[in-house]
Amino acid sequence: MYGNGQGVTLDYAEAVRWYRKSADQGNADAQYNLGNMYRNGRGVPQAYAEAKRWYRRATEQSDDSAQYNLGVMYYNGQGVPQDYAEAAKWFRKAADQGEAKPQFNLGVMAKAQFNLGVMYDNGYGVLQDYVQAHMWYNLAEAQGRTAAARNRDIVAKLMTPAQIAEAQRLEGKWRPSGQSGAAPDN
Repeated sequence: MYGNGQGVTLDYAEAVRWYRKSADQGNADAQYNLGNMYRNGRGVPQAYAEAKRWYRRATEQSDDSAQYNLGVMYYNGQGVPQDYAEAAKWFRKAADQGEAKPQFNLGVMAKAQFNLGVMYDNGYGVLQDYVQAHMWYNLAEAQGRTAAARNRDIVAKLMTPAQIAEAQRLEGKWRPSGQSGAAPDN
């Protein structure tokens, strides 16, 4: 409530105090929110190393938003060496959460899928693979990421009809981890 000014005066320092109490008790949502506070310098001095530490603790409990944010930190080199392969790993973990987690935020999955499309499209941290890029863009577009459709269409112009068919086949087989059916290997 303090972090959003809901029913009380907005007070980031007070929000940090409450997040820390809960985070120290192992609450993944509080760990994730504390990571955000450090990453954005709200209520505490901006400290990417602390943000990473709290995100990591949340990822130990499979927190999809923390996984996604760690991917962003590695992608941008925020508090860690820029490492596209590590970013791709965390985006993949977030994308694979899906409906296997009832409280999953579909927006996080769509962003992670879109970012994986970008990484395969450009060969950032993974081998450039238009089939994988097309598949991830399609999945992200199905979750409402309209920019994914544009990127998918650009990639499709570089692909053969057989490659497009393979991307669509993989898309049809893809399931978030924890659901029946396997996610395609990368």
